[in-house]
Amino acid sequence: MKKAVFKLDINGDKAKQKAMKAVSGIQGVASVSMDMAEKKLTLTGDIDPVHVAGKLRKCCHTQIVSVGPAKEEEKKASSEETAIKVFETYPLHYYQARAPYYVTSMEENPNSCVIC
Repeated sequence: MKKAVFKLDINGDKAKQKAMKAVSGIQGVASVSMDMAEKKLTLTGDIDPVHVAGKLRKCCHTQIVSVGPAKEEEKKASSEETAIKVFETYPLHYYQARAPYYVTSMEENPNSCVIC
């Protein structure tokens, strides 16, 4: 996961909407946030910052401010306990289908006359 910050030269909500639409369609983007006061766009996910900058330059002037790893939240010890409980499995009871038992009858003389 990468975190990339871009500085955009945009004015107004329409330009913001165009930039957000161009970036949100890129594969690997996990989250998009925009700070209109500083005119910075922050992306997190498995992205290529050069490819994203190329997409953004079609709608406005773009500069790459920073690229780095995204900060991950600290996991608690209780999550390890729940992970262990998730893997507890119980054997399933499967229905055992039985094969049908065929009964055949045989006569001594199969070509005998029925009338006799």
